[in-house]
Amino acid sequence: MSAIGQRFVRIAITVVLVILSASVHEFGHAIAAYRLGDDTAKRQGRLTLNPFAHIDTFGSLVLPMIMGLAGGPVFAFAKPVPYNPNRLRNPRRDEVIVAFAGPATNILQAAVGAIVANIIFHNSLPSIMAGGFAYWAYVVASTYVYVNCTLAFFNLIPLPPLDGSSIISPLLKGEARRKYYVVQRYSLPILMILLYVLPGYIGFDPLGVYLDATAGSLADVLLGWS
Repeated sequence: MSAIGQRFVRIAITVVLVILSASVHEFGHAIAAYRLGDDTAKRQGRLTLNPFAHIDTFGSLVLPMIMGLAGGPVFAFAKPVPYNPNRLRNPRRDEVIVAFAGPATNILQAAVGAIVANIIFHNSLPSIMAGGFAYWAYVVASTYVYVNCTLAFFNLIPLPPLDGSSIISPLLKGEARRKYYVVQRYSLPILMILLYVLPGYIGFDPLGVYLDATAGSLADVLLGWS
């Protein structure tokens, strides 16, 4: 297979894994809310691992494809799981748990992927080096690790609609909370600046630096690359 062909196969693998990983991420939110007293997600058919229940056309398909073609870290988002904080048994505490459940599922998926990748690596190294089936199995497993680490830490950024905003908001009080709500109004422009303006026009990529230091470092540790 040519280098260009391999690149597109890797991008396709990444996009598929992003869709699956983001679906488990949203299921994590749904199951956490359900266990804490709110059945909104269940009633709306979102308490499921079926990717079609969670896919967002732009966030789950178009965005990761663009990121993959651009050659940078690939991340995405699915349709947010609906929940009613008033139905939670302890809203202030449980909102944080529900928000953190998504990234937590990504860390768990990354750990599982790392176990599989390391088993393949240590038992099929000759086949991996020869570019056989084991090579592509290792590519899938290791990509799964990187995808999930990236999704976890990307979603922990404290800007809506990302989970980090729902984690930090209930923890703030008084003036701090008021100022944070002001910043939230500009979350979309801030994300666009971080994603496109600074890297494309200034050559400075703070989001890339953050993801390399967090998601990249964790993935390297899990895969035994550092």
